[in-house]
Amino acid sequence: MKVKRKIIEIDENLCDGCGQCVPDCAEGSLQIVDGKARLVEDKLCDGLGACLGACPQGALRIVEREAEEFDEEAVEEFLKEKEKEKKQKQAAPSCPSAKLKSFGQQTPCQAANRPETINKTAGNNSALSHWPVQIRLVPPEAPFLKDADLLISADCTPLAYPDFHRELLQGRVVMMGCPKFDDQESYVQKLSEVFRKSGVKSVTVAIMEVPCCGSMRGIVAEAMKQAGADIPVSEVVVGTQGEIKE
Repeated sequence: MKVKRKIIEIDENLCDGCGQCVPDCAEGSLQIVDGKARLVEDKLCDGLGACLGACPQGALRIVEREAEEFDEEAVEEFLKEKEKEKKQKQAAPSCPSAKLKSFGQQTPCQAANRPETINKTAGNNSALSHWPVQIRLVPPEAPFLKDADLLISADCTPLAYPDFHRELLQGRVVMMGCPKFDDQESYVQKLSEVFRKSGVKSVTVAIMEVPCCGSMRGIVAEAMKQAGADIPVSEVVVGTQGEIKE
């Protein structure tokens, strides 16, 4: 039954699809679809506007219009279904490449026999110390996370920044992901477990200057809040031409 009530409205001209509003919606009624924030169903929105402050573009506002009544039972069912889908994904057979690996330091002999690359300049070696690296695949109890300096990187950053290994990855363990195309809520839950269980000493967030990358800030902040952790966080913003912006 439709009634006149308050409900969220999204200005598609202003929305850049950054997704920072998604974690702030407790009902899960906001999702990123085709690069824009969308309201899944009217009945899942309580119209209280908890998500308004999360939008850096001001694309969200509360309006009063004809809409289905807010349905708490439908919200509970919707959230249960999302949780069920999440567990099914986690229970699916894992890819062999997701097996945990830690790469020890090379001996002088190993380094001498390392195949040469086209670019023979110094600092050309990989600084990657472990596998896997995707946020979705790294378990919170992974041994390489214990007491580590953690680098949380957007997927595009290593491609844009030529000194990624030497200046950002060196001495850190990395977890990577795309806050625009992946499930932000699952990122928050995974990182909150990491912050709670691993004893991470510091966090560096490496993102691109594009708007959709900015939501990684909110993901890390929310995960820290849920974990009740107080870990030093720094940020590096990389331009699309490979320059450091901040």
